[in-house]
Amino acid sequence: MNAPGKIAVAGATGRVGRHVVDVLEKHGHEVVAISRSNGVDVVTGDGLAEALNGVESVVDAATGASSEQQAATDFFTAATRNLQQLGAQAGVRRIVVVSIIGIDRFAAGDYGGYYVAKQVHERAMLAGPIPATIVRAAQFHEFVAQLMDWGRQNGTIYLPRMRTQLVAARTVAETLADLATGRGPAPARGSEGAPLLEIAGPREENLVEAARLLAEHRGETALIEEAVNNPNDPGDALFESGALLPGPDAILAGPTFEEWLRHQTDEKA
Repeated sequence: MNAPGKIAVAGATGRVGRHVVDVLEKHGHEVVAISRSNGVDVVTGDGLAEALNGVESVVDAATGASSEQQAATDFFTAATRNLQQLGAQAGVRRIVVVSIIGIDRFAAGDYGGYYVAKQVHERAMLAGPIPATIVRAAQFHEFVAQLMDWGRQNGTIYLPRMRTQLVAARTVAETLADLATGRGPAPARGSEGAPLLEIAGPREENLVEAARLLAEHRGETALIEEAVNNPNDPGDALFESGALLPGPDAILAGPTFEEWLRHQTDEKA
């Protein structure tokens, strides 16, 4: 990696952000870990100006507590405004933003509301004074456990019919770290001309099969089934049709879910 000035990671204790911090620090970079637990709030702006002092690049991996559309929109709008405005004042030169493959195909719905909020997030970042690169990732390997928790009903786990190309959060973090240091892959141009990269795992994965592997890894015996999608929710149809799969120019990188799972020592994976 090149050796730019300090790099700030917003959402530094989250699923992706903690890996970004670790990757950067292992390569000898000075990292500013931005999180509420570290006394910095991207929504209110408390402590943010001080945290961004001397920072050259920012990785925005911050997420709010709610996936509900309005709450998520409010979070991303406030966080983006503060990162862009205070970052510009501090002399930040680039922002790398974590997003999700396929969000531009979704409108409001059971899941689509959060994706609509992420669309707002992307547009706000691209409209700011600091140049931003969007990195849209597939669903993380770690997402399978969350879906299992959401789908538990009376001893059975129901998973949505969702075509996806699961990717490790660590793999995504490595690409984010490369981009933050100015040496990552050249982004393509999205439909609106914005710098955009997609990253996914090496192959399409079946969620039910992945969940069964995870259950076996945990020693669980719950029945795992595919849920019946809601025919009145266009988001469900998009999940089933492959709207979350990467495009032809995406970065495809391992490990597969099964390979990743073999190296997980946490019983919750």
